[in-house]
Amino acid sequence: MKLQSLEHRLYYRMLLLRRVEERIVALYPEQEIKSPTHFYIGHEAVAAGVCEVLENEDVVFPYYRSHGWYLAKNGDLNAMMAELYGKATGCSKGWGGSMHLIDLKAGVMGTSAIVGGAIPHAAGAAFAMKARGEKSVSVVAHGDGAVEEGVFHETMNFSALRNLPVIFICENNLYAVNTPISERQVQPDLHKYAAQYGIVSKCLDGNDIEAVYRAASEAVAHVRGGGGPVFLECRTYRLLEHVGPTDDTHLQYRAALEVEEWRERDPLVIARHLVSDSKVAEMSREIDEKIDKALEFALSSPYPTSLFPAEGADEI
Repeated sequence: MKLQSLEHRLYYRMLLLRRVEERIVALYPEQEIKSPTHFYIGHEAVAAGVCEVLENEDVVFPYYRSHGWYLAKNGDLNAMMAELYGKATGCSKGWGGSMHLIDLKAGVMGTSAIVGGAIPHAAGAAFAMKARGEKSVSVVAHGDGAVEEGVFHETMNFSALRNLPVIFICENNLYAVNTPISERQVQPDLHKYAAQYGIVSKCLDGNDIEAVYRAASEAVAHVRGGGGPVFLECRTYRLLEHVGPTDDTHLQYRAALEVEEWRERDPLVIARHLVSDSKVAEMSREIDEKIDKALEFALSSPYPTSLFPAEGADEI
């Protein structure tokens, strides 16, 4: 399907992310996917809006809520599905699972299960880009909990000091596992931490893909122009449990009413005016066909027999 308009491209990216994960949610009870899964449902506008602005040579360093960023940056869906099933054709050769996805050709430099673990990696990539005189941009995504890690502050300082071409995307979904931000932070406006290091910082509605796209466009232009790092706090909300395919309101750390209020602000609902009913139906059919083919590929692929590729085989 050729998507000529920006509006259609933005919505398609979000719909792809949503329908892929909805299929994984439906399949997970079959117990064939052994890897823990941190679903991106509810966050789609962030990765989709940011990646629309990026070029192929730009790189992203996502975190363990990984599927959305991998797909938004045009990662190989077949390889991702195979990885979830632990197959040798997976993007990490079947040894990484959901939290460790990589597609170097697409600029997905590897997702990390360590909270804040990818933050210094992105700064390192940006340091190399600047040293080589490149105009590429390094992007790192992380949750609100990562702001509480020492490496976050060390990297903020270093990135500002060296004026690095790096964009920090904080997906603030208000909870670190099941602890609300109000019980962890005296300062809930996380972008203000980055601002203390002299970094251009902004807080925005992370469920509004048009707002994310505009902010990302400004950030990329600023960074490419040599203006130094940017920090975007995107306020969003995960609609499923921290890890796993179900609801978690029975745990009572967040109220069912709170979840329902955020469901009304679902990124795909907010952006629904961008596309017609017929176009959504067309997009859905195409995406479902892609998912079917990816599942067929994954299920028919062999399991790995060795951690190390055979001589002459493609490296990860």
